[in-house]
Amino acid sequence: MKILVVGGGGREHAIIMKLAESKRVDKIYCTPGNGGISRYAECFNIKATDIEGVTALAKKLSVDMVVVAPDDPLVLGMVDALNKEGFMTFGPNKAAAIIEGSKVFSKNLMKKYNIPTAGYETFSDSNSAIAYLKEQDSYPAVIKADGLALGKGVIIAANEEEAVAAVKSMIDDKQFGESSSTVVIEEFLTGPEISVLSFTDGNVVVPMISSMDHKRALDGDKGLNTGGMGTVAPNPFYTEEIAKECMEKIFIPTMNAMNAEGRRFKGCLYFGLMATPKGVKVIEYNCRFGDPETQVVLPLLDTDLYDIFEAVYNEKLADIDIKWKDECCSCVIMASGGYPQSYPKGIEMFGMDDKGQVNGVFVYHAGTKYENGKFYTNGGRVIGVTATGETLKAALDKSYGAVEKISFQNAHYRKDIGARALSAAAKN
Repeated sequence: MKILVVGGGGREHAIIMKLAESKRVDKIYCTPGNGGISRYAECFNIKATDIEGVTALAKKLSVDMVVVAPDDPLVLGMVDALNKEGFMTFGPNKAAAIIEGSKVFSKNLMKKYNIPTAGYETFSDSNSAIAYLKEQDSYPAVIKADGLALGKGVIIAANEEEAVAAVKSMIDDKQFGESSSTVVIEEFLTGPEISVLSFTDGNVVVPMISSMDHKRALDGDKGLNTGGMGTVAPNPFYTEEIAKECMEKIFIPTMNAMNAEGRRFKGCLYFGLMATPKGVKVIEYNCRFGDPETQVVLPLLDTDLYDIFEAVYNEKLADIDIKWKDECCSCVIMASGGYPQSYPKGIEMFGMDDKGQVNGVFVYHAGTKYENGKFYTNGGRVIGVTATGETLKAALDKSYGAVEKISFQNAHYRKDIGARALSAAAKN
């Protein structure tokens, strides 16, 4: 089989490496890819959001399947265009991808179908939003852009001043363009966060191994929100009891709700959860594999990923027995200095072999380019240094050991990835 993977980050690198293990996959293409991906797949310089360009490329290459990995092309309807041309795809169509494309849609869906989530109101006018904030007078308050914002469209305001500034910057100043012309203001929930990716074909939903993301830029969960500074799997807070609660109250009800709305979801449905004192609640849905959660979940998969993708497309997921390795996995993100704000690109990287790896671990490339036998930085999150181990500590020791061998000017990474999980695991 010949596969085209759309996207160019660490998530796509992880998907490609797992597909490469399949005995059924002969050739992998990627667009646009990155430096690390280019060492394993043939890359093309077509943007992930270029629906016509990607469709034309799939035709030219005569591929057997297209995996659309990022949120933007899914929300824009790339899967619909590819299906129309007869391609087997992995990823939801436009009607289903709205579950991530619009926070207002997903919150209203949860309210309508009694899926537990934070209390909320939506606003398209800053004066009304500010009046509501003053009336509630409850902080911290969570303010979210309705549409896609590269994982940065959520502000947790500690007080009224911060909340008002967030509302004005989103609605009035169009901080995230049209994505923030409408905002959702939510109650602030407390408890450990849990990420659960799941395969679903609209008939069944099969959760993957749980994981824990680290969103803040600095140690101790301080600093700005990022796309994710590291992950560990499994998540020790995701107990068997909580897994059962999620399946009954969240996972199956969400799949059924989407079917009832005529928006059958086929692909990877991501559940961002919080285990609150009043039960597990949904923080957000994503319509695709999370990044960097994918980098710790897929290395633990013990079933052919191509077989799973094919079964999802054919709505025969129930026929596949999906197995997982009894191990732990950790991923430490090395980012450019200045991320998630401004940062330079094109800085030479040292300490990796010609495929961008370090002995004993796997390095998933997110923002790199490869030129004349050398790797250079080409994004905010540059690489994800990933390792598996019999215990989480063993995995983390390997990840951090490899981080010390890799260098580039002003490299930034958190030194406490997995610390909270280790502490929770010790208590259990």
